[in-house]
Amino acid sequence: MVKSMVMQGREVGAAEIELIRALQAEHGEWGRTRLSEELCRRWDWRNGRGQAKDMAARTLLVKLERRGHIRLPERRYKPSGRRRKTAVASVGVEEQRTPIGGPLEALRPISVSLVRAGSPDQRVFNALLEKYHYLGHRRTVGENLGYLFRDRQGREVGCALFGSAAWKCADRDEWIGWDRRSRETKLGLMTNNTRFLILPWVSVPHLASHVLSCVARRLCADWQRKYGHAIHLVETFVERERFLGTCYRAANWVRVGQTRGRTRNDRDRSIRATVKDVYVLALNNNFRRELCP
Repeated sequence: MVKSMVMQGREVGAAEIELIRALQAEHGEWGRTRLSEELCRRWDWRNGRGQAKDMAARTLLVKLERRGHIRLPERRYKPSGRRRKTAVASVGVEEQRTPIGGPLEALRPISVSLVRAGSPDQRVFNALLEKYHYLGHRRTVGENLGYLFRDRQGREVGCALFGSAAWKCADRDEWIGWDRRSRETKLGLMTNNTRFLILPWVSVPHLASHVLSCVARRLCADWQRKYGHAIHLVETFVERERFLGTCYRAANWVRVGQTRGRTRNDRDRSIRATVKDVYVLALNNNFRRELCP
């Protein structure tokens, strides 16, 4: 008997797995994309704007395969690592490495541009994160927003990416007032600042906290326009051995605890990871009323 579990914010049990197996048996020619599209149709799985959540469905399928519940067909297209590196290098960010310093006022107004899919900004955004963020950057799955920051001369000074919130975080959940069911129901109403980068040749006091505050003022409205629903809380995880979290505190984020030194795949409590401080920022005064059913 398959135990019910929650994946991509959706409860999956024996009936759902049996449906996937039946679709595969009946349509052996289907690839992963076609299968995920059919699941979205059968489950009426859509975001707030009525768009099918096919990327979330694809991720769910991969997770089920990793746990041994299904067997997926081979990918029909495998991205070339060599091509990806070439694309990153071709953006030409090296030419922009003229040191940028001085007071923040000399750079203002800082423009905060929403990165749109397929735009020139997206290529620059991906290249900067891949090359200069210590975690690198891979293709983002699920609901997400990216921002590019430029000074008054149009020079890139940094970028930020917001994506899916962490599925579990004990100190965060306690601070919000979540039990398991509340978290599973409301997790999609918050986001995670998964990447934040001030470019290494930029040294401007208070710039980081300034752009974080600029983004916070528009993040909920941008999310509503793109996905058809609001978000009410932002989180981020700061590696204690690498950063102090000063810019987050200066931008009014609140430290609510720390991680337990585990990863999201550590079901046997055997994988050790860097302990991180947990910071959150409420986007409105009624966030607990919205997040706690």
